[in-house]
Amino acid sequence: MYFKYGQTEMEYLKQKDKKLALVIDTLGFIERPVDTDLFSSVVHHILGQQISIKAQKTIWSRMNQMLGTVSAGTVAAADTTELQSLGITFRKAEYIKDFSKKVMNGEFNLDAVEKMSDEEAIHSLCSLKGVGVWTAEMILLFCLQRPDILSYGDLAILRGMRMVYHHRQIDKAKFEKYRRRLSPYGSVASFYFWAVAGGAMEGMKDYAQKK
Repeated sequence: MYFKYGQTEMEYLKQKDKKLALVIDTLGFIERPVDTDLFSSVVHHILGQQISIKAQKTIWSRMNQMLGTVSAGTVAAADTTELQSLGITFRKAEYIKDFSKKVMNGEFNLDAVEKMSDEEAIHSLCSLKGVGVWTAEMILLFCLQRPDILSYGDLAILRGMRMVYHHRQIDKAKFEKYRRRLSPYGSVASFYFWAVAGGAMEGMKDYAQKK
């Protein structure tokens, strides 16, 4: 399954921002996979912290093979040492075990989070061990498919913005200016900034200040 958006969002962003419009016209529609199960999405994002995407995919594949289904019940039933054997740290194993227990005993309500506003959902997710604001924002984007997630804590997004807008740096004030301009479709804008940061636009360079 992919993030749901279409011409409405793309045309809105193009009308609001001429420089981003060039990127959208050049790259066209970008497909981004989503995981609509909130429990597995939280686990997946905790596992992926501070490791490469390749390593995350490997560990995630191993976890699915070992557990069958990544759910509160299967994670709670697994030993911490079993989880570590997949290639994750003891701390991350503890984080996902704690998360599964909170879901199992009703301390953390997954259904309630899905009905919350973006701000409320981020606050709730950040109450979990191992989940910070950036991780919560990525869960809102890639699981709950919230339409207006543009993360100041994402280094690749900041790089993409520097490249599109020819800034040496994107401070909070500049970021907020663009965030407001691109709202309520910040999530779709994120896809294009990530693509630019990854080299999708030939000839675009990063204007970051030299250290």
